Amino acid sequence: MDVPHSVQVIATVLFAIAIVHTFSVPVFARLAHKNGPHAGVWHFLAEVEAVFGVWAFVLLVVMAMVAGTSTMVEYMDTRNFTEPLFVFAIMVVAGSRPIIELVSAAVRLIAQALPVPRQLATFFVVLTFVPLAGSLITEPAAMTLAALLLRDGYFKRPGHNGFKYMALGVLFVNISIGGVLSVYAAPPVLMVAKTFGWDTSFMLANFGWRAVAAVALNALLLTIIHRKLLTSGEAETHRGVTQDKNARIPAITMLIHVAFLVGIVVAAHHPAIFMGLLLLFIGFCQAYKRFQSPLMIREGLMVGFFLAGLVLLGGLQKWWLQDLLGSLSPIVLFWGSTALTAITDNAALTYLGSLVDGTSAEWRYMLVAGAVTGGGLTVIANAPNPAGFAILKSSFKDETISPGPLFISALVPTLIAATFFLI
Repeated sequence: MDVPHSVQVIATVLFAIAIVHTFSVPVFARLAHKNGPHAGVWHFLAEVEAVFGVWAFVLLVVMAMVAGTSTMVEYMDTRNFTEPLFVFAIMVVAGSRPIIELVSAAVRLIAQALPVPRQLATFFVVLTFVPLAGSLITEPAAMTLAALLLRDGYFKRPGHNGFKYMALGVLFVNISIGGVLSVYAAPPVLMVAKTFGWDTSFMLANFGWRAVAAVALNALLLTIIHRKLLTSGEAETHRGVTQDKNARIPAITMLIHVAFLVGIVVAAHHPAIFMGLLLLFIGFCQAYKRFQSPLMIREGLMVGFFLAGLVLLGGLQKWWLQDLLGSLSPIVLFWGSTALTAITDNAALTYLGSLVDGTSAEWRYMLVAGAVTGGGLTVIANAPNPAGFAILKSSFKDETISPGPLFISALVPTLIAATFFLI
């Protein structure tokens, strides 16, 4: 549809304001904790998951005023909200107690096979096995599982902010690059695979070993750096990762949960199907409450709201972003894509790049490689990041994650990923 250029410019300004707002969240959080007369407003503005949704609403109001209500409605109707809905559904199912218990058991089993102390092996496996499993179960599911395992196994103890930020940086980067072993799991790959003619064999040959090596090295370095904390017994304060003494969940219940998870992943492109499965899943959980913990409905809705706002605001950035991408040489494109990903969604970035005509195979590789490499630098860089943010933020001071320390913590893992993708 044709949107007036003036509205596109306004959308870019609002997009920039939303990014600044995202980086200003810690300021609003501190104001909220002072419990002044407007603490509720400051608390709302401190919710990162609400930022892009709020500014997207402002965009729709401005669009209706400038271009007319019919243009605004048509714009809304032409947006694809499948990804926000899918992330919401996958968070609710992947975050359920039977799935977490099953993944915890798998993590413990793999960790036992490693010839290192149990605490080190378990932490290493959480940051390697789970992100790489994202290539099979999708990145949003892997992010939900890994974030819950980190929260309950290592982030419960107050303090240790340096460790938590470094772990978060590695988690975000490893999730972003861990899903590139298939064509459907990582949003930036999914957006271009059909256009570029890529299949899973191509991804394994060109991205696979590089992603596995970078994920493993990132996790290994972090484990070595914090080995004293991890082996001191201070980090693990919850039974979920190491041992489970609660009432056992029947195997059939776990299998049913896995079936729901697989069904939603398979129907990822069909909202009517996977949302129907989600509703059926919620009904099943209600019927067997004794095997459940509270479902992540609120967290999933907030993350979906964030991504929906990103869809609305990002959909009007083509007028400047596509020309910029098309003018870059492959190597410059790699670093440009990595940097631009930090302030845009990497799936939107690769999609716009796929619209550029006459590109070479090397240019296409560099576009996607740069987009997944930079996917851990900020909360908006990769679609699954808000899910991890929502799950882990309560473990940090003022219950918020500062964008600056996150960016700095993700720099080294990002550079390691860049090194492997440029080999």
